Formats: sequence, structure tokens, C-alpha cells
Amino acid sequence: MKVMVIVKATQKSEAGVMPSTDELAEMGRFNQELLDAGVMLSGDGLHPTSKGVRISFNGQNQTVTDGPFAETKELIAGFWMWEVDSMESAIEWARKSPFQEGELELRRVFEADDFGEEFTPELREQEQKLAEELSKRQESSS
Repeated sequence: MKVMVIVKATQKSEAGVMPSTDELAEMGRFNQELLDAGVMLSGDGLHPTSKGVRISFNGQNQTVTDGPFAETKELIAGFWMWEVDSMESAIEWARKSPFQEGELELRRVFEADDFGEEFTPELREQEQKLAEELSKRQESSS
């Protein structure tokens, strides 16, 4: 199963405070451990919301709002995509993370079978083609 691990923002991350060399090295070691175990698919940190925008939709109306955004506890500072056997396994890995403050949120990623009959064979084929194209693009950009 795929799990998205959402790294929640803190006041420091929203203020643009960068991690120390030691913190970066510790995170690098943890990421290497995840890679070596075949768990980590991808992951990145995000700039603070002061450099972001939100687009709100209401029917045909769209509103673009520049950051920063309030409520730090609701914001995202980064993410990982993991492939694990179970949510329990993801929790075990998350507990090993080097964070000393903040919060991680683990969310299972939908798979084709989760959508039931509504995900018709035609839609499954379309999704497979998109996945193949994405994979090709990722390989060519590496």
C-alpha cells in the first residue's frame, strides 16, 4: 500500500527557518534508511506559504489568494510517499523519523480497486497510460 506522510508546518518552517547542517544530515540518514528498505518512493520539503497561493473554486468562480496562510497546524511543510505492507508498518517508520517537534500525518493513497465498479475498464486503461507516461517522464528527467 502507498502512504503519503505529510509533514505538518511549524512556526519555524513557516518563518522560513532552515534546518541546521546536523538536522539535514540526520534527515539524509533517515531517508537513506527508507530507501534501503524499499519504503521511500519520493519526498520533498516545501517553501513556506508566504511563497504560495491558494485557488478556491465555487462553481465557475475561482479565487486566487496569495500566502502566507494562517493556522500553522493546518499547513504542510513537506511530504514523503512510502510503499509499505500496512499502516502499522508506516507508523513504525514514522516513529523513527528524526523530528524533535511538529507532527506527521499518514494518509493511505487510493488504489484502483478502492473505486469499485465506477472505475470502469476504460478508465483503468486510461489511468494505466497516464502512469506509464509519468514513469517515462521521470526516467528521462533523472
